Order: sequence, then C-alpha cells, then structure tokens
Amino acid sequence: MIVITGAAGFIGSGLMARLNEEGIFHILAVDDFSSAAKQGNYATKRFLNLQDRMEFLRWLDLQYESVEFIFHLGARTDTTEADINVLNRLNLKYSVELWNRCVRYQIPLLYASTAATYGAGELGYDDDVKLLPYLKPLNPYGKSKHAFDKWVIQQKEHPPRWWGLKFFNVYGPNEYHKGRMASVVFHGFQEIRKRRRLTLFRSHRPDFADGMQCRDFIYVKDVVDVLVWLYRTMPASGIYNVGTGQARTFLDLATATFAAMGLEPGVDFIDIPEDIRPWYQYHTEARIDRLRNLGYNKPFHTMEEGIADYVGEYLLKNRYW
Repeated sequence: MIVITGAAGFIGSGLMARLNEEGIFHILAVDDFSSAAKQGNYATKRFLNLQDRMEFLRWLDLQYESVEFIFHLGARTDTTEADINVLNRLNLKYSVELWNRCVRYQIPLLYASTAATYGAGELGYDDDVKLLPYLKPLNPYGKSKHAFDKWVIQQKEHPPRWWGLKFFNVYGPNEYHKGRMASVVFHGFQEIRKRRRLTLFRSHRPDFADGMQCRDFIYVKDVVDVLVWLYRTMPASGIYNVGTGQARTFLDLATATFAAMGLEPGVDFIDIPEDIRPWYQYHTEARIDRLRNLGYNKPFHTMEEGIADYVGEYLLKNRYW
C-alpha cells in the first residue's frame, strides 16, 4: 500500500491522479477531509480508503506491515500563518513522529520541504546540506520546514530510503481550494477573466523593475513526475531541490497567461501588502544539479507550455486533474 498524506491537497491529489493514470490504486489517502473546498480534488480518484491525518499515526502503528511507501505531502502551507504552535505541531512534530515510525518499521519516506527555507537567497539556492545551518527563512512557515530539514540531517537512524524535496513555485490544477495561497497563474486567470487586465506587485527594491521579480515556476505535473520517479527508482537518499532551474519574471507569467486565454496583455501594479513585504522573495532559481545527477533526466515544461496546459485543459474547462 502507498500512503499519501495531504492527499486532498494540491500536490497530493495530483500525485493520486498520476498514480491512477498508471493503474495504481492501492493508496491510503490521509488528510483533514472536513473541508468541502477540497472534495473536488479527490472525488473522482481511486484509492483504498480515506484516513484522518490525526488518526493516521495510530493507524500506522497497527497496519505498518501493509505499507510499502509513504509520500508525506501534508503540511500547514500558509506562508502568512503566524501561530508558531500550529506550524510546529503540523509541520515539525508530526513529521518527526512519522520519520521515527518509518525508521522503526523500515518504510521508505518522501517528504515535502520548500524553497521558503532559502529565505532571501543570500546563499543562493543550492541544496547542498552543508549549507543548511546557515540558511535564514523569512517566514514562520519556512522556519518550520527548515527546522525539520535540520533535524533530519542530524539523525543517525534513517528509513531504508528517504528524500526531502524543496519545492519551488508550483502551479497547476487542483489548487482551487488554496485561496490567497494559490499560484499567481490561478489568481491571474480569475482577474483577467473578470476585467481583461492583471495586477502584479510593484517592486520595492531599486535593483528590480516592476514586474521583473523572478521565481522558479514549476508545473505541478513536473513535480508529480519527480515524485513517481523517486518511488519507482529508489535512488540515493537526501534533500533535493525540485524546480526547473530557470527563473522567469512575473511579466513573463502575465504574458503567457494572456496568451493562453487568447488575449492581449494588460498589466497594472500595486504595492506589496505590508504583512508579507518583509519576507517577499525577489528572485528564486533552483540549482537542480544534484537531482539531475541522481539520474532524473526528463525535461520540464516551459512556463508557456505549463500555463497553456493549465489554462486550456483545466481553468477554462473548470476541471480537476
């Protein structure tokens, strides 16, 4: 049996979709299933059962012999969450307890980290674990994920195989429930459909023009392909970046979104909200040498390809993956 925590969420439900496409249905879906907004993400998926995330660890203690692999994608992912207790409970303590069980029961574990651990990128975006002690995440969410990464590399006992994946800016189908935390592509599509224009954040740094802030945007289907490849091939354990390796500007993203909708671009700028301005990242770009050196050689969608698929096959059709 394959376990997916966060199965009702964005990446987790995409992973279920991909596994189902490959004829894999022996899945235990773990999440908080109380949110009606997430139901569309898993309503048409095939799996063995649903399991509440707060009951899962007890379930694992009883049923571990039936589990072959765990994708731990569940977390509190709101980058504006200020309650440290919530983040420590869901992102750190829960992950530690799961890790310890995977060690005890010898179950391979793949868990989601984040590019938010890199902070403002003072040290670049290199996933060499020697740099981990020096990274300075800018928000509590990034700090909670970074705390687990640091804890992991200090452990003397490990699951038989394990991977921590630092996801960069993921966009794509099944993020409808994410609200403010949904991708700029999702929000941009909604705004363009309403008023034929798109609002982007103005730059508050002299070294970046408005709209020239950069992110490593990666399509969720590419992320899921990496997850499935790791599950199938079981390469060397470690912490790895998952991005395209190429930063693109928000103006590039705007142009691609308008093009996917068959419209001419029209962009306005507003100030970055004060509650996120102190930890707003102006440039992210994954170094993916170590992922490639593992043997993962599949090309990633270009921004234009990914947005065209997302808009044309999902947003315009109001479809889930």
